[in-house]
Amino acid sequence: MAGIYLHIPFCRKACHYCNFHFSTLLKNKNAMVDAILKEISREAYKLKGQPVETIYFGGGTPSLLTEEELDHLMEMLFRSFDVSAGAEITFEVNPDDITRESLAAWKKSGINRLSIGVQSFRDEDLAWMNRAHNSGEALNGIQLARDAGFNNLTIDLIYGTPGLSDKAWEENVQKAISLGVPHLSCYALTVEPKTRLEKMIRTHQAADTDPEQQSRQFLLLMDWLRAAGYEHYEISNFARPGFRSRHNSAYWQGVPYLGFGPGAHSYNGKTRSWNLANNALFMQGIEKDIPVSEEEVLTTSNRINEYIMTSLRTAEGMDMRKISDEYGDEYAKAVGDRIGKYQSSGQLIQENGVIRLTNEGKLFADGIAADLFC
Repeated sequence: MAGIYLHIPFCRKACHYCNFHFSTLLKNKNAMVDAILKEISREAYKLKGQPVETIYFGGGTPSLLTEEELDHLMEMLFRSFDVSAGAEITFEVNPDDITRESLAAWKKSGINRLSIGVQSFRDEDLAWMNRAHNSGEALNGIQLARDAGFNNLTIDLIYGTPGLSDKAWEENVQKAISLGVPHLSCYALTVEPKTRLEKMIRTHQAADTDPEQQSRQFLLLMDWLRAAGYEHYEISNFARPGFRSRHNSAYWQGVPYLGFGPGAHSYNGKTRSWNLANNALFMQGIEKDIPVSEEEVLTTSNRINEYIMTSLRTAEGMDMRKISDEYGDEYAKAVGDRIGKYQSSGQLIQENGVIRLTNEGKLFADGIAADLFC
């Protein structure tokens, strides 16, 4: 099995915190779609014979695609790949793009899961982030999507923003619960280099993030969603039973995937590649039929470290037997020798050879994983 990711690199506005690859110059959108269509045609052989179980449209803002542009992409995907019946097909949308007409077009094209970029139900937060929508559009968009038959929904929420009180954060989370949203992706605000937010903080136009606030709000989040019946199946992801993201879960399980569009990544278990994160150079390369990506061959240590990083973030945890069986006892011993201190501190637990993070450990997931690297 395999997955496909399409990166649609356009947005109406630049959110202050975002460091994803995108452009606000929409005049080249149709030409970019043509380039991605050509890329799919020339790279499809890489998944020959493999059933495609998931397709994910990310960005950027895929909901900026016209009905015709989306139909062309979907037709090419189904013509070029063995897309399984019942494949999960996710489409990222902004609340201000959701209308009865757009929902009908998305459903008609074959989209069966929507990822709605809410970020917050509070207008003051959305204005601070420089989002293109308001809280009313977020609420209305979720309701319209449900009315249109999109029951498989996920929304993004951001916590740990300067000035966000615990009470305000709770109101955001409880609003999502009350709306019956079956999947939530919740992220601590991260100050990325070369973003508007980084410059605002550096020039004292905005307050910096507070690690204590972010840790506290993450712990509260876990408590609230557990009480509401959500499964915390990955560090940033929570789902009602049956509503895990199949696409992202495949990433974490090491399933191969093929990425299309500028900045998109691909992985086949042995190599990882990434496309040029430059719209003009990407389109020129596709037009001239020259490579638009770079590739690295993954070493044994690379593969083990990726497994450590991804597995520790999931509810299933890190299986020491898998490391031993696939990579050798010496690697399993090297990892095992460093686990004890985290068990003693209450950040890791071990059951039948499976290592999992405790709630306290989840606060330090990346650092713990890095310390266990081979």
